Amino acid sequence: MEKTITFGIPCYNAAAYMDKCITSILEGSGYAEDVEIVIVDDGSTKDDTPQKADDWAKRYPNIIRAVHQENGGHGKAVMAAVGAAQGAYFKNIDSDDWFDAEALQRLLTTLRRFDELGDNVDLVITNYVYEHVEDGTQNVVDYRHVLPVGRVFTWGEIGHFKKTQYLLMHALTYRTKTLRAANLQMPAHTFYVDNIYAYVPFPRCHNLYYLDVDLYRYFIGREDQSVNDAVLTSRVDHYWRVARVMWEAYHLYDDVQPRKLREYMMSYFTIIMAICSVFSKKSDRPDAEEQLQKLWDDLKAYDPKMYRRARHGVVGIATNLPGLVGKDITLWGYRVAQKHVKFN
Repeated sequence: MEKTITFGIPCYNAAAYMDKCITSILEGSGYAEDVEIVIVDDGSTKDDTPQKADDWAKRYPNIIRAVHQENGGHGKAVMAAVGAAQGAYFKNIDSDDWFDAEALQRLLTTLRRFDELGDNVDLVITNYVYEHVEDGTQNVVDYRHVLPVGRVFTWGEIGHFKKTQYLLMHALTYRTKTLRAANLQMPAHTFYVDNIYAYVPFPRCHNLYYLDVDLYRYFIGREDQSVNDAVLTSRVDHYWRVARVMWEAYHLYDDVQPRKLREYMMSYFTIIMAICSVFSKKSDRPDAEEQLQKLWDDLKAYDPKMYRRARHGVVGIATNLPGLVGKDITLWGYRVAQKHVKFN
């Protein structure tokens, strides 16, 4: 049977929670055989993730496949799933997250209809929900006042995104051939590459569709999680690497023609540079400020206009205030935003 969609699940020492993720897809889809699940064991060594992946594939050979590779990091595992995918569409889900069953059924119905009608949709957008384990609360991110609902549209029809409303990996279902054509360069052993995944392919996506369902449930609050504040601070150099890959993908003002898409991408990239700035200031690395300055200098040399927009706009100024007082103000602003938005 031809596959409507492939769900890629990167797994690294994920035995404690991968079953919930896999089960949510199987049960939510009604064990449909036009659904494919590709479990990528990214060189797990500390638990029985490899065996679990093989066991799931043996139980559901028409739905699940297991891929094993040497440890390369999250981005390499995502791209291994993309490379193996047989589905017309591809959606990544991290092994500690899960899908809402009703929303998944609606997504599948929508994708099947695209196939029946011959609609060439490059990107389907759905909502996602932050599931905060520490206090049992939820925070839904939707796009109801930004995107046309329930019809095919183009980038020229999008509205203005709030700073809390960007199109993160959790919201994205790509047409597989469109995603492959983007030729994503995911650095090995690097966290936060989901920002590359939710940025570089966009100019190749010409027809979009927004399905207003709360599909992706994003587990947040585990102490070892990559978005945990202390963990992110210790890995600020990963964000430096990600920022470089993003800016080297395009000279935005030369290469990206839809004006609204260009402005969206510039705004999103500005947030990435702001994260680099904030966490460089939080870091204990003795060279953090020096490396941050080099990052800005290299961006300026590569694309002066992108540099001006990112560094001398409101966000860039607010996250790069000079001196110790400026640093304190920047970090205070970050804590306020963190408390309000609850993004990690």
